[in-house]
Amino acid sequence: MKVLYFHEYFSTHEGSSGSRSYENAKALIAKGHEVTMVCGTTGRSDTGLSGDFQNGKRTGNVDGIEVVEWHLPYSNYDGFVKRSITFLRYAMRGLGLALTRKYDLLFATSTPLTAGVPGIAASLLRRKPFVFEVRDLWPELPREMGIVSNPLILKALDILEWLSYHTATRCIGLSPGIVEGIIRRGIDPQKVALIPNGSDLDLFTPDGNSYRPKILQGKDFVAIFSGAHGMANGLDALLDTAAELMRRQRDDIHLLFVGEGKMKPALQQRAAAENLKNCLFLDSIPRKKLAALQRSVNVGLMILANIPAFYYGTSPNKFFDYISSGLPVLNNYPGWLANLIQEHNCGLAVPPSDPKVFADALEYMADHPGELETMGKNARRLAEMEFGRRKLADEFVNWLEGVHDKTTVFQKGSSLR
Repeated sequence: MKVLYFHEYFSTHEGSSGSRSYENAKALIAKGHEVTMVCGTTGRSDTGLSGDFQNGKRTGNVDGIEVVEWHLPYSNYDGFVKRSITFLRYAMRGLGLALTRKYDLLFATSTPLTAGVPGIAASLLRRKPFVFEVRDLWPELPREMGIVSNPLILKALDILEWLSYHTATRCIGLSPGIVEGIIRRGIDPQKVALIPNGSDLDLFTPDGNSYRPKILQGKDFVAIFSGAHGMANGLDALLDTAAELMRRQRDDIHLLFVGEGKMKPALQQRAAAENLKNCLFLDSIPRKKLAALQRSVNVGLMILANIPAFYYGTSPNKFFDYISSGLPVLNNYPGWLANLIQEHNCGLAVPPSDPKVFADALEYMADHPGELETMGKNARRLAEMEFGRRKLADEFVNWLEGVHDKTTVFQKGSSLR
């Protein structure tokens, strides 16, 4: 089958953002399917294409994937209005492709929620099978975070969410809470699959060459946070913990921030103002280099703002990268990941908004290297048993093939009648 695949932030392993769509597309191709990837441009992504844009677009073949990249720059530093405009421009251009391209199935992955617009059109106007993947629940998350408060905008998002779910032939949720959120909107549970983010077991490994930048030279114990530095991440909690560690004179424990985002300048300014020498900052780095960096640190940090919708409604790439690397995980919010950590003894989970307890956990991990090593081995074992990227990509392909097979049978039956 020919799959028209929409992911605004598509990236290969050469970029610093998640590569789920790259792996899923390659899995489809390995099964004999054709994939056209439709994406935009971000500072953290690497689509595999190079050269100039012609009329705002460039195309090419990347590892068997036909990539259509539009020059729609996006950054985590952008404000709400600018990001919204970029999302809408991507959706409108996608609408044109959805209505004119030859394909058998349209797949779209959010966020943003507007990624579903081409699929809605494909389903309603061309009767094409449409599979919608939900990475975050909108508008629930922006409403709870206070990012969006305008009732008209919230109502518009609510309608778009309903249409995306109800026009989709099938849906995919990346976490248990997302799956439940889709079902609450009236979708048959049989039409919703849980396929979380996965671990790249070949790239993120405990063994192999390591990368240790100059700022880590001479640092005994390092806990890493890798990913976006935005409002949702609640990284001030880490600075609160860093201050507590400084008060305890635990100068041997360091917190490493790797990534970009709107809140990063403020975090750096605060760390400097409070003389938090135990906070270290690096810019985003390609995933291959990140894998090497994670081999040289001791703990992976899972940090999110204390918002109940996050507890079961997120599937962060960083968690699966950590456990694949054999890193014990320290998590500061309840939910399904905290439960996994505790059930498999692959780290520690602490209550949110409590820097003293968080500092206690870091001290314990630093002072018990034997237990830390056991947690790390358990983490890698969990990644291998449940979250291998290839296994999950196969589940993804099977889910899409099931849609296409049923549609083909229906269409043949209709033509006979």
